[in-house]
Amino acid sequence: MLQIGATKPYHDPLANRINDVQELSVTHEVIFRAKTEVQHRILTHYLPLYFPEIERFRGNTRSDWFFAMLEQFPVPASITALGKDAFVAAAWDVVGRKVSKSRLLGDIWETAQTSIALPIAPDAPAIRMFRLVLGEARRLIAQRDDIEVAAIELLGEHADFRRLQQVPGIGPIHALTILAEAGDLRRFRHHRQFLKFCGLDLSTYQSGQYRGKTKLSKRGNARLRRTLWMAAQAAIRQRENSFRDKFDRYVARDRHDQRWSPFFGQGNKL
Repeated sequence: MLQIGATKPYHDPLANRINDVQELSVTHEVIFRAKTEVQHRILTHYLPLYFPEIERFRGNTRSDWFFAMLEQFPVPASITALGKDAFVAAAWDVVGRKVSKSRLLGDIWETAQTSIALPIAPDAPAIRMFRLVLGEARRLIAQRDDIEVAAIELLGEHADFRRLQQVPGIGPIHALTILAEAGDLRRFRHHRQFLKFCGLDLSTYQSGQYRGKTKLSKRGNARLRRTLWMAAQAAIRQRENSFRDKFDRYVARDRHDQRWSPFFGQGNKL
């Protein structure tokens, strides 16, 4: 490979001063995956058994109040044991700052009155295990928030970190991942080099007279490619930006093209 020149330079993270950035990015992904796994366990196992109706109040997956409330009131029996006013007062500080908080807690109390959950006592061993998993979910959420704060403190004055966040769909964590995986973006002399590094360049499989379809090579950095894809998904959900406008133009022009069929389901949600 050296003889034919099939080499590429190695960019040492420590020498390029991105070692801390990479550690933050990798640790954030590990915690994010663990949090997602724990939340899926709660939603697919514990809630259907012990409080199935409460899921509709979950809301934002980033919030901690839902798991904090379940940790204190894990089953309907722990809510129905209190009157409506007593429950609202007991859960008031747990829920945190919410619009129409009194109405929200009142709806939760009324939902608990007609729940079809298993008749399990709040102090049963099974519920102790439920609370243990809820505590794990809250711990992972707190760790994720701490890493996001640390990333902003570390890169808050970084020019590329601020510039990347001006792109629609890219937030602090996406910007952190891009800098951690790509390093100094100025080392790419042309934007096509960056696309190839990400695996977003086009390639066509050819063999003899056969010529396949032109599609993304997907031979580059998978984490970077996934981050840019997630940022694009967030951008087309926003109301007004050039990415949303371009997406709408492509879909309107080729609405009957089967290549766009995977995007129609997402577009219908916008």
